Amino acid sequence: MGTRKTGILDQFRLDRKTALVTGCRRGIGMAMAVGLAEAGADIVGVSKSLETSGSDVERAVTALGREFRAYQCDFADRQAVYSFIETVKRDAPAIDILVNNAGTILRAPAAEHSDDYWDTIIEINLNAQFVLAREFGRDMVERGNGKIIFTASLLTFQGGITVPGYAASKGGIGQLTKALANEWASKGVNVNAIAPGYIATDNTAALRADPARSRQILERIPAGKWGDAEDFKGVAVFLASEASNYIHGAVLLVDGGWMAR
Repeated sequence: MGTRKTGILDQFRLDRKTALVTGCRRGIGMAMAVGLAEAGADIVGVSKSLETSGSDVERAVTALGREFRAYQCDFADRQAVYSFIETVKRDAPAIDILVNNAGTILRAPAAEHSDDYWDTIIEINLNAQFVLAREFGRDMVERGNGKIIFTASLLTFQGGITVPGYAASKGGIGQLTKALANEWASKGVNVNAIAPGYIATDNTAALRADPARSRQILERIPAGKWGDAEDFKGVAVFLASEASNYIHGAVLLVDGGWMAR
């Protein structure tokens, strides 16, 4: 094995890197964007409703002395995704780190899970993620380096309840992570994923508001509490940095021990 010339803490630095973070307006995406900026990266941020200026994530990133570029994109609209990619490639620095975090969840029992629900979830959570990874990943392969991080889920491994579209999309993300890693690991591009457990975000508001379901969840989590968006800063920086150079196709759990029980 080769020996790196830098010390271990230096390997986590992201100075002179540009990270594109989707779904960064709030929650886990915002925390990852700020964490990457704390490690030295400039941020290209995009969400469907991200303010073009003055957003919370922009203020947090620029307060660290890093650059922030804001974009809006509806990931349910395939043409909008292509237009966004074209704009970023034209106007922003080369993307060194792609964090494919944007996603949605729609709840209904399987027998009542409509085509519209299914199509919307798959388009946002899986199709758009592949298009972004392919288009920016191609550039990374040509340069011989890059980092791609998907946001997976516990439902990458489990089926869930009343969320068949979401479970299918996140299962697909796990397989896509491995498929891209198999092709691009030898090209200098790392493709990995982070699987959040039960985190106190907008996506879990309905679960946390249900006393019975919330109690059931907490009883199974060895850590005994819901996770926080801040818990994703460290793992995002790790997977975006040189410290993870020999990690390919992994789905790293940040779940308070849920999957261990």
